[in-house]
Amino acid sequence: MDLLISLVINGLATGMLIFLLAAGLTLIFGLMDVLNFAHGGLFVWGAYTGVVTYAYTESFLIGIVVSILTGIILGFIMEKLIITPVYGNHVQQILITLGFMLVLQEMIKVAFGPNAIPVTVPSYLAGSWEIGEVIVIKYRVFIIVVGFIIFGIFHYILTRTKIGLIVHAGVINKEMVQALGINIKRVFLFVFMTGASLAALGGMLMAPYSGSIYAEMGMEFAILGFIVVVIGGMGSFSGSLLAAILVGLAGSFMAYYVPYLSLAVNMILMAIVLIFRPQGLFSMIRREST
Repeated sequence: MDLLISLVINGLATGMLIFLLAAGLTLIFGLMDVLNFAHGGLFVWGAYTGVVTYAYTESFLIGIVVSILTGIILGFIMEKLIITPVYGNHVQQILITLGFMLVLQEMIKVAFGPNAIPVTVPSYLAGSWEIGEVIVIKYRVFIIVVGFIIFGIFHYILTRTKIGLIVHAGVINKEMVQALGINIKRVFLFVFMTGASLAALGGMLMAPYSGSIYAEMGMEFAILGFIVVVIGGMGSFSGSLLAAILVGLAGSFMAYYVPYLSLAVNMILMAIVLIFRPQGLFSMIRREST
């Protein structure tokens, strides 16, 4: 039982980190119908700017704020210069965002150097609690709590507020929304910047969890984000959370019981979903919420 609890906590923490990346993809890909393969670049830039700020200021909170601002700024630039010209064309979206991903990755090496940067957990989140014979690492609990808080906030915005209704309506029929006098382009820009900030935040929170950051980590975690979006269902925010938890738990248990399958388990899960339920496991959640 002690081992089970430890594996579940590890899986939930990993799942929440993937969720922050996948949540941004869900907003951008699922709601805006934009294939943004540069999403991992936002993740890694959020990690680097946040970690460097954290190192200079010795404040983890300031590092988080800077990482979010980095995502917002890069999201604004990407939407205006990269995404706007290719709305509605998936092939061009894939090519241009993949190219921009490589540019962002190389710019990291130019700005911060090619070597990995070690990252430590802030002192107030370091260490662990001992509950009976179970050792609970504080930082992993922190990640789980932050993940659920962010999910609650955005789920409420998307399902219970005017901006959420406008976003959903814009996805279904943007011409009708524009006819009502709403600037749908501005709404989609806001959605894109929000998704970018979530990716950057995920990168910053991942840094102490993994212990180091490196330029190529954006591409690696972007793949996990797309897997979660596919499993959860396009545009389903709740589905992304549940799929991220599923992927995190599967990886945690496989890494302990069947180590040689730990890297492949995510691909296996996605393949099974695509074969038996191509629309995603939780695609109904989106229809219910809209």
